[in-house]
Amino acid sequence: MIDLNALGNAILAGERAALARAITLAESRRADHREQAQALLQKLLPHAGKAIRVGITGVPGVGKSTTIDALGSYLTGLGHKVAVLAVDPSSTRTGGSILGDKTRMARLAVDPAAYIRPSPSSGTLGGVAAKTRETMLLCEAAGFDVVLVETVGVGQSETAVADLTDFFLVLMLPNAGDELQGIKKGIIELADMIAVNKADGAGATAARAAAAQYKAALHILAPASALWSTPVVTVSGLTGDGLDKLWDKIGEHRARFEAKGLIAEKRRQQDVKWMWAMVQDRLQAKLRHDPALKARTPKLEAAVASGEMTPTLAADEIARALGL
Repeated sequence: MIDLNALGNAILAGERAALARAITLAESRRADHREQAQALLQKLLPHAGKAIRVGITGVPGVGKSTTIDALGSYLTGLGHKVAVLAVDPSSTRTGGSILGDKTRMARLAVDPAAYIRPSPSSGTLGGVAAKTRETMLLCEAAGFDVVLVETVGVGQSETAVADLTDFFLVLMLPNAGDELQGIKKGIIELADMIAVNKADGAGATAARAAAAQYKAALHILAPASALWSTPVVTVSGLTGDGLDKLWDKIGEHRARFEAKGLIAEKRRQQDVKWMWAMVQDRLQAKLRHDPALKARTPKLEAAVASGEMTPTLAADEIARALGL
C-alpha cells in the first residue's frame, strides 16, 4: 500500500522521483491506483494552480520541440522551474507511442530546473493525454511555475489543449506555399499568439513576410476578448531569437487577464468541461468493457445495418443497458 502522506510531502519538497511515481500512479488504468491518485491529488490541490500554463501547437515540422527546448532553457535561465508535458500520438492499432521528447529537447533533458514528461495520448480527447490535467497539477504542487503543454498538432488536440491552458500559442512555418491557405480558422480563433518559427538565416525574410500576412488575416476576425488582440511575432527555435519578446507577450496577457479575474474564471470553466469529458470517457469505457453490452452491440449494429431496426431504437436499447 502506498503511503500517500509521505508521497505527497515528498512531492511538495520537490523530489523528482516522487513526482514521477505520482504521475505513473495517475496514468495507471487500475481502479485501485486511480483511487489512490485521486486521493493524492485532493491532498495536493491547495498547492497547485499557481503556474503559468501555456499550450503550444503547430503542424509537424514546424519545430515545436526545438522551440520548446529553447524557450524552456530561456525561462530556467530567468529563474523559472519549467515542466514540459509532451503529448505523443498513440498508435490506434497497437496503443504504443514514440515517447522520444527527451531526445528532442536535449538542453531541457539535463536542466535541473526542468522536468519533461512525455505522455501517450491513448486516443482520447483528440490526442491529449487523458491524465495531462492531473500531471499538470502534480507538477505545480512540486514547485514548477511554468507548464508547457505540447500538442500532437492534429485533429481536436488543439481545442483540448486550449481547454487545459491559460495561453495558447500557435507556431507557423514560413515558406509553406500560400501561408494564408494553411490557416485553420478554428485554430486561429483559439490562438492567443501566432509565432512564425525558423526566422533565422535565409528564412528570416520569408518569416517576416508570412507574419505580415497573418497580421492582415487576423484583422478579418473579431478578437475573442476586448482585452487582447492576437499578436504575431517571428522567432527562431534554433537560435533563440525573438523568444524574449514572445515571453513578454505571454506575461502581458497574463497581467491583463489576471487583473480582471479572468484567468481564475477560465480555469473554473475548464474544470467543468473536463468533468464532462471524463464522464464521456467513462461511458465509452463501459460500452467497450461491459460483457453484456459487448455481446449485444454487434447484433444491434447488424440489425441497424440491415434495416431491421432504426438507429434510434438501437441507441435506446444501449442507453437502457447503461442505466440511462
